[in-house]
Amino acid sequence: MYELDSPYYLYLLITIPVVILLFLAMIAWRRRARNRFGDMALVRQMAPERSVNKPLLKMILASVALAALAIALVNPKIGSRLETVKREGVDIVFALDVSKSMLAEDIQPNRLAKAKQLISRTLDELVSDRVGIIIYAGQAYPQLPITTDYGAARLFLKSVDTEIIPTQGTAIAEAIELATDYFDDKDQKNRVLVILSDGEDHEEGYDEATQKARESGITILTVGVGTEQGAPIPDFRNGYQVGYKRDDRNEVVVSRLQADLLKEISSEANGQYVNGGNTRQVVKFLMDTVEEMEKKEFESQVFSDYEDQFQWFLGIALLFLVLDVFILERKTQWFKNLQLFDKNENDK
Repeated sequence: MYELDSPYYLYLLITIPVVILLFLAMIAWRRRARNRFGDMALVRQMAPERSVNKPLLKMILASVALAALAIALVNPKIGSRLETVKREGVDIVFALDVSKSMLAEDIQPNRLAKAKQLISRTLDELVSDRVGIIIYAGQAYPQLPITTDYGAARLFLKSVDTEIIPTQGTAIAEAIELATDYFDDKDQKNRVLVILSDGEDHEEGYDEATQKARESGITILTVGVGTEQGAPIPDFRNGYQVGYKRDDRNEVVVSRLQADLLKEISSEANGQYVNGGNTRQVVKFLMDTVEEMEKKEFESQVFSDYEDQFQWFLGIALLFLVLDVFILERKTQWFKNLQLFDKNENDK
């Protein structure tokens, strides 16, 4: 296991292509200047000790030194000792609707982005609870197994979009059924399923799935994302919006929040419904519900000690900088004998 102390220093790696572009521009400028000066064969005779390939070598050394220096500033750390810790918490699984209707922009920037924000803000408030993520559209798929690694949860959450599931629809029933078997601890007394959706379900069978979840001790909380006024669904092709979704009569489809369905699901599973328009209100609602539940103690292994690794990269950076300083652009006998680039370098 590793972690990055200051990951924002990775932006310094952008300087490497800049250095390469400047080097190429300098080479082009020198070539034009030599052409204006006179015949190239005569120029080479006037500067016989000038090396053609050493500037390229110096550029490579400088680039490697910059990359190593950037990584040294980031200070990667490697976990060196595992420690078993005991936690008390609740298992929470988020079921996120990724159907095309979640692209509607009646909530800015759109429903899906708002739902992802609600999950992310909730993760910020959790301390020792375990979380999992399910995504669903026409089918339901596991996205993240039950874990205490909130960093991994955020990473998986960022990758979620409406293209991740090719089958369209809103299979809420299948998502509930998947969640019922998703919790890996059958002794966990309080398990929570949080469904974030606009409620536009086009399949039947959620009554049976909800009843099975309730019998398994799962509390279902539903978060409605969208407005009753609704909004058209953007139609994207190759990443560009080309209009809005239309029905068989060529009329623009308006997607509206179906709060009644979400309220029915939550009430049948000893849960509650909340409108997702106010982020602070939703996060407070979820956290208050979790706090009221009985916690279960469980063990997990975490890295408690991390060792700095910046010194290795700093040493590499200094080594390559020293080499860059001592390597001159004129030919040297030992460098010519190496014949790294061209066996006939002496003839250039």
